[in-house]
Amino acid sequence: MAVAGKSPRPAASPRLAAILTVTRSRASMEFRERSERVRANIVLALQAGLAAAIAWFISHRVIGHELPIFAPISAVVILSASIGQRLKRTAELVVGVAIGIAVGDAIILTIGTGTWQLALIVPLAVIAAVFLGGGSALVTQSASSGVLVATLLPTTQSFYPDRFIDALVGGLVGLVVLILLLPLNPLTIVRRAADPALDILADMLIRSGDALAAGDRRRARAASQRLHDAEKELSAFRDAVHAGHETAVLAPARWRARAPLAQYAESAEYLTRGLRNSRVLARRVVSILTDQEPVPPSLPPAICHLGEAVRTLRYELDAGADPARTRRRALDAARCAAEAYESGVGFNGSVVVAQIRATASDLVRASGIAPDEVERLVGEAFGRDVTANEQT
Repeated sequence: MAVAGKSPRPAASPRLAAILTVTRSRASMEFRERSERVRANIVLALQAGLAAAIAWFISHRVIGHELPIFAPISAVVILSASIGQRLKRTAELVVGVAIGIAVGDAIILTIGTGTWQLALIVPLAVIAAVFLGGGSALVTQSASSGVLVATLLPTTQSFYPDRFIDALVGGLVGLVVLILLLPLNPLTIVRRAADPALDILADMLIRSGDALAAGDRRRARAASQRLHDAEKELSAFRDAVHAGHETAVLAPARWRARAPLAQYAESAEYLTRGLRNSRVLARRVVSILTDQEPVPPSLPPAICHLGEAVRTLRYELDAGADPARTRRRALDAARCAAEAYESGVGFNGSVVVAQIRATASDLVRASGIAPDEVERLVGEAFGRDVTANEQT
């Protein structure tokens, strides 16, 4: 009995070891992800601390305001705004503070302070901001300024312009820190956003091609769904390009980044089109497999060539090189698609061929080629007969 009682222990030990291994692996991955987020935002943290300290010093020591709460708050709000919107956010911040202060002071001077007065100040400040056509930043700042005026700041018998001045000082200090003292590297901003978007587009195109070659409808459907959900990454990429351009224009230390950023900006426009075409392509791949249409041998490689072209574009943009390899990969996709078309495809297959051509054109255009030259290159790669058929 004793031996029998001990027999489960060797079996339990491997299970426990497996659980511990998985737990350690997840903890390690989580730690790396969190460390990466900290590393990515360390400059922003330094900017916020420096801006808050400078804003307080100027308002308190230089201008002489006794309690310049709005100065450091405004500086931090500017730096925590979505990069690419900081000039607009500065204007909205100052206007929002002005609205909140004006509404708060007017009500306090008229009916005093208290709980029900606060319940009146906040909605009136929000209504005033909305009436002026402000965005969410202006509305939020108006409401929060009204709350601060009604609760934290000392009651006065007149309007208190120091608060508006403090907000303006904080906003300007935030911009100075952003532009002159600790400007972010715009290329780093763009690359961090571009890599996930390009990786998803490249990987899902390759998976769609592989799934078509293997006749695996489940994998094809999964790739199609992931492409459909990739708008968030692509939107982040476009926003990062805009933000990088703002920084490169305003920060003298980053002026040298304007040329590489222009290449990213042009690529982003055509990659957006490429993603839309790729979504149609991936859905039609699923339909080919569902309807059991013929799959010419050159059709799956054509889709995979598109994915490789996107992957190559990512590397060439990161290196600041001429995307010549991207063009070659995209034109290879067009040639393979032309072969598939001539071999014979069904209805869904013809749509896939058309989307391959459209996406190849987008990628060649994203590589910096003029529109007329793109049409010539893709037309030659596709073949005159197919081009003529499409035109008719």
